[in-house]
Amino acid sequence: MPRIARRAGRCLPTMHGMNAHAKFTVLGLAAMTVAAVVQGQEAPAAWPSKPIAVVVNVAPGSSVDAVARAVAGPLQKALGQPVVIDNRSGAAGNIGAEAASQAVPDGHTVLVSAASTVTLNPFIYPKMRFNPLKDLVPVAAAAHITSLLVVRPDLPVASLAGLIAYARSHAQPLTYASPGAGSVPHLAAELFKAQAGIAASHVPYRGAAAALQDVLAGQVDFVFDPGTAIPHVRAGKVKLLAVATPRRSALFPDVPTLDELGLKGFDAGTTHGFYAPAGTPPAIIDRLNAEINRVLASPAMREQMAALGAEPAPMTPAQFRTLLEGEARLGGALIKVLSLRAD
Repeated sequence: MPRIARRAGRCLPTMHGMNAHAKFTVLGLAAMTVAAVVQGQEAPAAWPSKPIAVVVNVAPGSSVDAVARAVAGPLQKALGQPVVIDNRSGAAGNIGAEAASQAVPDGHTVLVSAASTVTLNPFIYPKMRFNPLKDLVPVAAAAHITSLLVVRPDLPVASLAGLIAYARSHAQPLTYASPGAGSVPHLAAELFKAQAGIAASHVPYRGAAAALQDVLAGQVDFVFDPGTAIPHVRAGKVKLLAVATPRRSALFPDVPTLDELGLKGFDAGTTHGFYAPAGTPPAIIDRLNAEINRVLASPAMREQMAALGAEPAPMTPAQFRTLLEGEARLGGALIKVLSLRAD
């Protein structure tokens, strides 16, 4: 408040020599100015007063898109306004995230994104036109995603050891798909290459669904998939070699983790969450957080998340920010070691 009052005070003409009526008028205007500024920082009583746009910064069919759509329906009922999905993919999520960061901060536009857009992209994209950790406010973590190492159906391997041996015995490097440069699957594959001592060429796509399609078609050798491949694994259309997160997947309890198979500490999981443009009133952020966490707590949502290979991840905005800042520190250090940069 003192900072606001000083700013308002600088706008006032000097009151020396004014009569009582003039002084009263100026002081009244100053009070109205301060009240207007303070009121602008509070949640509007009628919020939400119109549909809420949910910018999803990846293409339809990805795990981020699936999580956003799963939460959108129940959230719409809770808020009493339509919740409309707006997919804006490209540049590993930067296009959609930048658009959301520039929206009017009135609580009627939010972003749903994988954490990598906020935590990894600033280290990989040297010319980003916005700062995710400053221009976006963490609202709510929605789901922690299990990562799966899957290979094309006709690749003549049946285990992680077989994949590594196959890669080492061929002069031509393997190929791997990712949802884009700087994404968690991209970083996971580079870490896998380094730990396994193999060569593989990166083939980036616009989203996890597009990346998986070429693995299914046999055009690319493998991918670290964030849950999109689950129905295709069950149908036998791709081979699941390992789980790339610390715990085994409840959906595939017989499939070992990379850590169990010798790549110690390997964790390619990620957290999908909601963000708002910087400047969004804290009361709106708190309301959104409470409603999203309430949605995540329902048994129906837990079942829906499990089908995606995900776990609900309710937390406060402060806890979510702490998680993101920690991932940014670790991810930034790893990116430096691996010398990853996007052109």
